Amino acid sequence: MHIITWNVNGIRAALTKGALSWLQQQEADLICLQEIKARPEQVDELQRDLPGYQAIWNPAERPGYSGVLTYYRVPLQSHNLGLGEQKFDIEGRVIRVRLPGFWLYNIYFPNGQRGHDRVEYKLDFYRLLLEQCDQIHAAGEKVVITGDFNTAHQEIDLANPKENANTSGFLPEERAWVDRYLNNGFVDAFRQLYPDRVQYTWWTYRFGARGRNIGWRLDYYLVSTPLMPQVKDVVVHDTIQGSDHCPVSLWIDA
Repeated sequence: MHIITWNVNGIRAALTKGALSWLQQQEADLICLQEIKARPEQVDELQRDLPGYQAIWNPAERPGYSGVLTYYRVPLQSHNLGLGEQKFDIEGRVIRVRLPGFWLYNIYFPNGQRGHDRVEYKLDFYRLLLEQCDQIHAAGEKVVITGDFNTAHQEIDLANPKENANTSGFLPEERAWVDRYLNNGFVDAFRQLYPDRVQYTWWTYRFGARGRNIGWRLDYYLVSTPLMPQVKDVVVHDTIQGSDHCPVSLWIDA
C-alpha cells in the first residue's frame, strides 16, 4: 500500500501549480492533504476529482482556513471526521479512516503561532489525540498518524535549531509531546529507517529558504510499533513544488 501526505497550503493554489498531475502519476492508494483552505464547491469539478478516487472532505467552518482532504481508491471499513471536541473540530483538522489492519489519521496539527498564542491549544490537541490512540492500542489495534505535525522533533529535523529554540514548532513542550507518542506505542517511521538523514519537508517562502535548503521536517508518519515491520520505505519528495511543504510517501505491506 502506498500512502502520500502533503500539506498543500491551499488546494486551489496547489492545483494551479501542477499538484494534481503529480498526484495522478504516483498512483497512491490513499492521499492525505492538509491545509486545503477550501470547501469542495469552491474547487473546479475537473480539478476537485482525481480519476479513480473517492474523496472525504473535512473543511474548516472559517472560510479559507485549515481543512483536510483524503482521497482513496481502496475499500474503507469506515471513516469519521474530527476528534469529538468542538474547539478542534470546527477547524477541520482530522479525517480518520479504517483500513484492514490499521486506522489511518490524516491530521493538520495546530500551529502555536509566532507569539505562542495557540501553544496551549496545540498541546491540548496532541493530548486528546494520544488519549484516543491509547484506547485504540489498548483494544489491540494499530494506527498510522500522518500529516503536518507543526513540530520539528529533534535538532536534526531543522536547519537552525539554536536560533529557533524559542520558536513555536521547536519549543521544548511541543517536542516533549512527540516524545510522549514515541513512548506510548508509536515509531517515527522515517527516523527509524534513516536515523542520520537530514531532509526537510517545509521551507518558509521568505529569504529563498527552499533554494538554500533552510527547512524543517514537519510532516511525519507515526506508526504503531507492531506495524513497523510492515513499513517498507518512507520517501520525502523534496524536489516537488506546489506548496511550501513537499509530499511524503509511505509504503507499507497491508
